[in-house]
Amino acid sequence: MADTPERRRATRVVVAGRLGGRARAILDVRILDLSLTGARIEHLSPLRPGSPCAFELPTAIGSLVLSARVVRSTVIGNEPTPDGGRLLRYESGLTFVGVTPEQQAALEKGLEKLTPGGGLETGRLLL
Repeated sequence: MADTPERRRATRVVVAGRLGGRARAILDVRILDLSLTGARIEHLSPLRPGSPCAFELPTAIGSLVLSARVVRSTVIGNEPTPDGGRLLRYESGLTFVGVTPEQQAALEKGLEKLTPGGGLETGRLLL
């Protein structure tokens, strides 16, 4: 087999043993309901109850980012993918944690912008 030139910009170091780390990802969610203490969301990737996350509200109601914890997460259905497969659809409950007085005031102001039954389009969850 011919030697192939190295394409990496930096040398990788092999790690012996089990060194843990954490990867963060952004998950787009549909906000089903929202209160001063938490939110109910719908999404296409599983969330583990008890896991921490950062919940980002849409700019339409104030672009607020709150620390949250997943309280529950259940499969509620599935939807088709472009390649003919299916993705599970989840519904999860979040509780806000460590909300500062400033964040509380901003959340109250954001909630005032919502009309009963109007709903929200999307938010983001940073895992």
